[in-house]
Amino acid sequence: MKIIVNGKEMSLPEDSNIQDLVAQLGCINKRIAIEINKEIIPKSKYQSHLLEYLDKVEVINAVGGG
Repeated sequence: MKIIVNGKEMSLPEDSNIQDLVAQLGCINKRIAIEINKEIIPKSKYQSHLLEYLDKVEVINAVGGG
């Protein structure tokens, strides 16, 4: 299945979820936020939210500061 991640095409197996994508990107223990089609997805839904063909995904790195 083809999706768009941060403006670039990426292929994933059918029935992939957000957790699968995070693992493939190597971001498992990093502080990130995931936006799919302009909607922020809570981390609690990463396992249950299935990705769909041509979803537009933005992976946002959390930056600390003050």
